[in-house]
Amino acid sequence: MMLYGRGTELAELDQVLAAACAGESRALVLRGEAGIGKSTLLAEVVERARGSGMTILRATGAEGERDLAFAGLLQLLRPVADRAEQLPGPQADAVRAALGTGSAREHDRFLTGLAVLSLLAEVAEDGPVLVLIDDAQWLDEQSTQALQFAARRLAAEGVAMVFATRDDERYAGAGLPELALSRLRDEDALALLAGLDVPAEARIRLLAEADGNPLALAEFAAAAGREGGGLPGSVMTPVPAADRVLARFRARIAGLPERTRLMLLFAAAEAQGVISYLLPAAESLGVGLADLAEAEAQGLVEVAGGRVTFRHPLVRTAAYLGAPMARRVAVHQALAATSTDPDCTAGHRAAAAMGPDEDVAAELEAYAQRTLDRGGTASAAATYAQAARLTPDPAERARRLTAGAWAAQQSGHAEQAASLAERAYPMTADPVERAELAYIRSFWFFEKDEPVEGGRLLLDHGPDATPRRAAAMLRTAGTYGWFGGDAATLCRAAELLEKHGDGSAADAAVRGLALIADEDYERGLPLVAGLLDPVPADGHARLFAISLSSLLADDAVLPLITEEIERARVDGLIGRLPYLLHVQARLQLYAGRHRDAEATAAEGAAIARDTGLRARMERLDNLLARIAAIAGDEDRVRSLVTDSLTADGNYGRTAWALLDLGLGRYEAALTRLEEARTGSVRHSAALLFAAADQVEAAVRLGAPDRAVEPARRFAAWAAASGRPWAQAVALRNEALLTDTTDPYERAVKLHAEGSPASGRPFEQARTELLYGEHLRRARRRADAREQLRSALAAFERLDAAPWAERARAELRATGETLASERAAAPALVDRLTPQELQVTRLAAEGVSSREIAARLFLSPRTVEYHLYKAYPKLGIANRRELAGLDLSG
Repeated sequence: MMLYGRGTELAELDQVLAAACAGESRALVLRGEAGIGKSTLLAEVVERARGSGMTILRATGAEGERDLAFAGLLQLLRPVADRAEQLPGPQADAVRAALGTGSAREHDRFLTGLAVLSLLAEVAEDGPVLVLIDDAQWLDEQSTQALQFAARRLAAEGVAMVFATRDDERYAGAGLPELALSRLRDEDALALLAGLDVPAEARIRLLAEADGNPLALAEFAAAAGREGGGLPGSVMTPVPAADRVLARFRARIAGLPERTRLMLLFAAAEAQGVISYLLPAAESLGVGLADLAEAEAQGLVEVAGGRVTFRHPLVRTAAYLGAPMARRVAVHQALAATSTDPDCTAGHRAAAAMGPDEDVAAELEAYAQRTLDRGGTASAAATYAQAARLTPDPAERARRLTAGAWAAQQSGHAEQAASLAERAYPMTADPVERAELAYIRSFWFFEKDEPVEGGRLLLDHGPDATPRRAAAMLRTAGTYGWFGGDAATLCRAAELLEKHGDGSAADAAVRGLALIADEDYERGLPLVAGLLDPVPADGHARLFAISLSSLLADDAVLPLITEEIERARVDGLIGRLPYLLHVQARLQLYAGRHRDAEATAAEGAAIARDTGLRARMERLDNLLARIAAIAGDEDRVRSLVTDSLTADGNYGRTAWALLDLGLGRYEAALTRLEEARTGSVRHSAALLFAAADQVEAAVRLGAPDRAVEPARRFAAWAAASGRPWAQAVALRNEALLTDTTDPYERAVKLHAEGSPASGRPFEQARTELLYGEHLRRARRRADAREQLRSALAAFERLDAAPWAERARAELRATGETLASERAAAPALVDRLTPQELQVTRLAAEGVSSREIAARLFLSPRTVEYHLYKAYPKLGIANRRELAGLDLSG
């Protein structure tokens, strides 16, 4: 095969193949307009991969299969489906569901992607693997989502993945490396035309007409030859080359015998091109396989391997759109009548329907339900919507639109779900059904950062819902009001729950939130704490309890978090993990386990990135920014933080303020926190805990009047919480404002009462630093040194550089001579990347590589790669030596 002008692209693709052959994994997205040569380039890649002994798995998206759940994976994985039996149980179930041999109605929508990753890694145990996806823009959404997830988590499996997609289609490469195919340069285009034996005098005219598009060059050259040197169209025609090629294909097909055109239409309408499916329907209209001979002779199709394959997707499009509507309807009716697959039957009957038809709509609904049972939520949503369009009765249409909206919500498409719900709303007057639709729409308001609108929608419709749904809607309205800073919605939700709730601890917690928003911590906090005593058994209630646990600043929730994370890992609930890991990382940060918090947050961020959960990525970044702020790393804070007057933005602003405080920029710290309190979300946990920073900044700035309100607020919360560390910080605030010794003494004692699990080492060290400064000013130097040494040791352990320097300066001021400050040797865990740390810790516990891979959503070979990289950093040679190392954070 001769390729012109693609040397650079082939070199890059060769690197992808070479990496896979060397045991690494790479992914690449090829982008380009129709006819630019993507498929030709992929064919060359296949030949080179065969020459390297690679296993090749291929799939090609088809426009007609866009709504067939997992159609792409079925093509791709059919040759290796038997290897799924080697996967962990939930992953094996997900593969079987995708391939139509099992049910996975309840599985996490990202689990299939993990299963694909594991399956490809399993196949790669026998040698390098090349995965090729052509026309990715037409792949069904479930397959696209699964393959992109796998591609983003490839590491050391020996798998190369190449996606080819059009520029003009809505296909997101999801952060994968991309290679854009440009049009051919004139010299390359002329060389291509010379290779096609185009006369020299015609080449310049063809060159201008084709505009560097290889398919256009080839097609126009062939047309010029067939038409005796005539050119298709005018050089001045302002139409894209691909559109002109489509017009040429339609013209060529129009010139074929009628029977051939009909047979091509059958092949185009039956998306898979399987001859055994086509022939019974074709014969019912009097045509057969022999009628494709002329199309074969002209190179429009290839008939081999039991399939009819079009030379290019534009040929399929031309064959279908070029036929009269009546002919297309007849073909779909024939395919429906002869199909033995109920899903195909439903699809063809729908394509043939010329107006509302309850029988066809019912078939589509059953098809959507089967798709849903296989985990194909996105395709099910589209099929329910199609069924609704064909439904004559408005009430039934609304019911099917509602089912489609729920399926879209399950697939993670809140906007599509809201759109379907909005269409259904005016079709029903039933208040219960309208409440259900309002519930669906509310999720989109929250997703697009308009929780106030979502909360009010729920308040308007929640009382009309069924009793169970009403309670859930009103609780959701309350949390939207909390996160959106809408105290009125929060209070109204609490009031309505008195009448429409179920009397649960969750209802009481919403009342608690309303009280906390009004700074009535004494009555509010116990109601929120009731969510955890006892721990709810229901999964949603447990998540609600976890989400509000930050208000309690209680490490007692840590076992619940650990349990839920383990459950999510075992069950493959990937989409839930970024949130759970975020909460765990926050608790680790509070406990002074910064390295563990970084590793946990890094895993959560990676999963959030791979699953497209951008909002969660921002929240995890804000948490990492707090660690960087404690370390005094301004560049890292700047790269991570979100600084806005929103609930999430408050975490970013408090991180910035803590950095400013540590660096002695007291006015900046105080201004930041005061501005945040003017925002709508003034009651957030982030701002509540930052009140102590506000107090210290104000006092150090010489403006104690600006510290009174935050000191009062924090003291009220600390008293209601009953947490020793919080009461200690409240006493520290009092000591700062009064410049007296007694509050400091009581604060230090309270810090000492806290257990390592429930203490706050950073806050304790800050109290000791401030107390030491106070004692030094009172000329009690010996007592000051005791506090300052303890503070310095803690700050150094926490890598809190600016705070440690302040402690050193105070110690020097007491007259203590410090030893030369040599950088301490880093702890073992500091030598490892976050993922290496996770892997080595599990390996040290005796967990096998396969089990580690299942827990961390990696492949076993990637686990071994991380261990291989970690051993030299730890000064050991093998897994057995891990057991003797201190890998604590």
